[in-house]
Amino acid sequence: MKTKLILLAFLISNILTAQTNQEVLGTHNGKDVRLFTLTNTSGNVLKLTNYGARIVRIDVPDKNNKIDNITTGGETLETIVKGDAFGGATVGRFANRIANGKFTLDGTEYSLPINNNPNTLHGGPQGWFAQVWDSKISTKKNKQSVTFTYLSPDMEAGFPGTVNVSVTYTWTNNNEIVIDYFATTDKKTVFNVTNHAYFNLNGNGKGFIQDHLLTINASNYTPVDKTSIPTGEIKSVKNTPFDFTTPHTIGERIGSMFEEVAFRGYDHNYVLDANAKIAATAYSPESGRVMEVITDEPGLQFYSGNSRSWTQFKETGTMPANSRSSFALETQHFPDSPNQASFPSTVLTPNKPYKS
Repeated sequence: MKTKLILLAFLISNILTAQTNQEVLGTHNGKDVRLFTLTNTSGNVLKLTNYGARIVRIDVPDKNNKIDNITTGGETLETIVKGDAFGGATVGRFANRIANGKFTLDGTEYSLPINNNPNTLHGGPQGWFAQVWDSKISTKKNKQSVTFTYLSPDMEAGFPGTVNVSVTYTWTNNNEIVIDYFATTDKKTVFNVTNHAYFNLNGNGKGFIQDHLLTINASNYTPVDKTSIPTGEIKSVKNTPFDFTTPHTIGERIGSMFEEVAFRGYDHNYVLDANAKIAATAYSPESGRVMEVITDEPGLQFYSGNSRSWTQFKETGTMPANSRSSFALETQHFPDSPNQASFPSTVLTPNKPYKS
């Protein structure tokens, strides 16, 4: 049980020895911030950091065997800590939004910090993306892994229960990023975790992503209100701009008169078809790169990068109101599930660990 990103880039002849290196970039809140470089036998690179247990770089070749970075992320202490808060990070304790920063569990109402007015987004302003995790390297013949662990104390950011969580990233010789999650709690709580990497399959800084062909194996999605909270409906994508059951470019219908798309672009949860082996596929005709997403989670948040700019990020580590230079495909349970009884449950209990 896991989430897997398969980067069907063009493999160069296997001539190298797979290896993992790490370096200490500095300290944050008294803890070492480390950068991990995983190189597979084709020479392709995955870089990770224990700040937010996040992906910061993915180097893979295009159809002409030219290697580019296809994700965002900093590689210095300053650009990691002061850069995009969510980019590449492990997001928790609850990924996506909780309406009005409140939920009720067993008759007790819990209040969370508001950081996406009027809602709580991705666990609040000091969610797991802003924490320095412990780390451990594991190297085997055909794959390399880094496991990040974090102890989230009872009532951290308003959530009940002490949660022990681990995230293992494995980089294979076939350009697969396999992400395994495991979590336990000592008290009933709510839990939703995802990776928030952004992608541009043309390469870092190479324009926008409207030309990418996207397929999402989801016949339904969850409509949202004006604050991006699900209405509670599960609605068919048929005859709407949300239909990616067959390939469409991201930009093809993004400016349509369909209100939800016209004003915000895509930032919606898809209800994945239960029988689909592959949740989503993205393809760049320009580079020839293909990315497949495989998951055992019930939902996928497609975000079309409605306010992202590679240029300013590269220069300053911050994001202006410039749009669609990258996209995200976030495997998850549905947004606001603690307040939506009809959605799959996100309750985590002491007698049943979370695995994905």
